[in-house]
Amino acid sequence: MCVDALKDIYRAVVLAKLLYASPAWWGFATTTDKQRIEAFVRRGVRLGLYGSSEPTPTQLAEDADERLVESTKYSEHHVLQKLLPEHNSLRPRRHNFILATKLTIVTL
Repeated sequence: MCVDALKDIYRAVVLAKLLYASPAWWGFATTTDKQRIEAFVRRGVRLGLYGSSEPTPTQLAEDADERLVESTKYSEHHVLQKLLPEHNSLRPRRHNFILATKLTIVTL
């Protein structure tokens, strides 16, 4: 199999599986988890399956998160649109929504 095909397969299969639904879990991953993913991809770079100039898993996860926020923010028909809180202008962020407050559950 040619090298270009192997690189395409690596991106389509390996990176897709590693970063599947990353906007949902990347913020909860520990530094150790992220370092293990980065190390796995570096092994792919050493084997010639992934270019060293290609985006890192951290960059790919942040890009996916940004795309999710942008698609949610600008599409009034997105299923998550109604869950977004009101706009916030207290301090600059990547988005201008108020983050949800933590709810406390009282048990009797």
